[in-house]
Amino acid sequence: MPTALEFAQQLREKFGELVSPSVEFRGEVSVLISDPQRIAEVCRYAKVERGFDYLTDLTGVDNYGEDPRWQIVYELFGLTHGCHLRISTRVSEAVSELPTVSGVWRAADWHEREVYDMLGIRFAGHPDLRRILMWEGYPYFPLRKDFPLGGKPSDVPEVAFTRRASLEGGPFVTAPGVREAVDREPRVRVSEE
Repeated sequence: MPTALEFAQQLREKFGELVSPSVEFRGEVSVLISDPQRIAEVCRYAKVERGFDYLTDLTGVDNYGEDPRWQIVYELFGLTHGCHLRISTRVSEAVSELPTVSGVWRAADWHEREVYDMLGIRFAGHPDLRRILMWEGYPYFPLRKDFPLGGKPSDVPEVAFTRRASLEGGPFVTAPGVREAVDREPRVRVSEE
């Protein structure tokens, strides 16, 4: 069976300069697709011709302050050969759209909806691109790095907070020495005071 590095090389042989040389870090192999409009084509080849029949995850990364701003990451696995491969592509903030891969892996449907809902990246050709966590009409994308940690006020009473939900210094500030994990969460401490 080929290794993940060999699979990455096969992608490069098939698509040439469209696929970056592979990068290996901590035993995981990644390649970058230079043209985001061809991501579905590369993914279809990886599934049909190279046996990456399981999309384990699809997510977005906000590289705020860089251009292109967004990196979309596809975590692939082959159930028959047991190899993992990471494929990613970069999308500029001006475009913020790339083709859906829900026609390649049905599991991509909800993953792409989550990326759209949290980061605002659209997937052309998606069968049902609508919010999956936030309510329809919510005007913001909460996982963008320029979204304030304290949140934004909502004008929808009884659906969400109508005031900012303070994180008291950020989501990773906890109280050391507290016995139970739930008691270390900043919002719990605020409500008790």
